[in-house]
Amino acid sequence: MEVGGPDEGPGTFVAEGALVLERLLGSPYPLRSVLVTTQRLPSVAPLVHQVEAPVFVVSQALMNAVTGFNIHRGVLAIASRQELPDPLAVIGGAHRLAVLESINDHENLGVIFRNAAAFGLDGVLLSPECCDPLYRRSVRVSMGYVLEVPYARLEPWPDALASLAAAGFVIVALTPDPDATDVRRLGLDSRERVALLLGAEGPGLSAGARAAAAVEARIVMAPGVDSINVGSAAAVAFHAAFRQRDPS
Repeated sequence: MEVGGPDEGPGTFVAEGALVLERLLGSPYPLRSVLVTTQRLPSVAPLVHQVEAPVFVVSQALMNAVTGFNIHRGVLAIASRQELPDPLAVIGGAHRLAVLESINDHENLGVIFRNAAAFGLDGVLLSPECCDPLYRRSVRVSMGYVLEVPYARLEPWPDALASLAAAGFVIVALTPDPDATDVRRLGLDSRERVALLLGAEGPGLSAGARAAAAVEARIVMAPGVDSINVGSAAAVAFHAAFRQRDPS
């Protein structure tokens, strides 16, 4: 059960699987309880033997009955949501940010957070229309990295994008426009603060969001293919845009 939100406390969210549970235990989100099957208990016992929250051990059949579907990972945890930080707190010490407009598919959002962690981004800013990063599927697909990568809602949208520019960020809008700069050839300086702006599949970025960008970039593709899944696009763009200035 997921109560409250989206995003902001009070309320709870669900974390699924042993790897996600491990990241949850190292996160600022307070653990409320754990439900684990007898088959999975040996693998998570080292994680839960010192937690103060209750741990319920049940059969697979009972877990399925409680949840209403087959939880083949055999581990569920309930944790408390936290108040979202002010966007300026996320922007403050950051040098690499992802800014997402209207990403409303939970799996895509989870993939983007996992990619943000993989390529060393300092945070993620969400437009008000983006879906909940702490929804169960988002948390699971992110492999729990949504619990580690700082994020905030940026509003009013798109006017609040001006706060990024005011903080010295170069806003780069990702678009399939053939006139945009190849994302591999942006020539970013290592001292520049960069925010990569991505939109939802289908509509892409709004005119207002694109207008706030200083640069437009594209991922070069084979002839006849104009786009890829936004989660895949995020991985390509994060690597191309950010690793070109920091090869370590």
